[in-house]
Amino acid sequence: MINTKHSLLLATLLGLSAAAFAQNAAMLKPGDVMPYAIDARGVVVKSGTGLCWRTGYWTPALAESVMYGQFPVGCECDKDLMPKAKCEPPAAAAAPAKAAAPAPAAAPKPAAQKVTLAADALFDFNKADLRPEGKAKLDKLANDIKGIKLEVILAVGHADRLGDDAYNQKLSEKRAASVKSYLVSKGVDANRVYAEGKGEKQPVTKPDQCKGPKSKKVVDCLQPDRRVDIEVIGTK
Repeated sequence: MINTKHSLLLATLLGLSAAAFAQNAAMLKPGDVMPYAIDARGVVVKSGTGLCWRTGYWTPALAESVMYGQFPVGCECDKDLMPKAKCEPPAAAAAPAKAAAPAPAAAPKPAAQKVTLAADALFDFNKADLRPEGKAKLDKLANDIKGIKLEVILAVGHADRLGDDAYNQKLSEKRAASVKSYLVSKGVDANRVYAEGKGEKQPVTKPDQCKGPKSKKVVDCLQPDRRVDIEVIGTK
């Protein structure tokens, strides 16, 4: 005679285990040879203490061969009997090593060259036409800048304080323009050469120097003010 108390206990345990694992999305197929009892939904039946109910077909090999989700069903019920590698998620594939980023190219070195040429060395007195000696100096400059990536050439003409203010301004502009024209004739891009005149606004002599009216001494003293500043800016 079946013990009613035991039957009720078994039914209760089966009901609890089915409810506890109803959320498991990995289903087994009822009717197949199973190492463990499963319910109508294909969920492994467990006791209230978490033990699986083995069937008469149970063997370690069967527990290892029947899959329950991504692992053998034995991993759920008899993990201590299963090969460890079978019950662990596959190791994440090592990310392929990134190729070492190429070393950044060395930044080009800035090249700045400023040359101050005496106007008297470039032009005759009170003139804006280049002398042969002046052309030779600009030839050297044009040759020197071939070794850099040119950004711009600034040619700024200056005059001394002698003479009319407006005249000196015009003379300084003409001399700067003559320098630009000559450099362009030597192959320098015209768009890279900026020429302007400052007249007598930016003397390099001191206010207390070269005093007195115009004379040879004063003209000679003011020579540094009669100049063309040429600044070359680029990268090597």
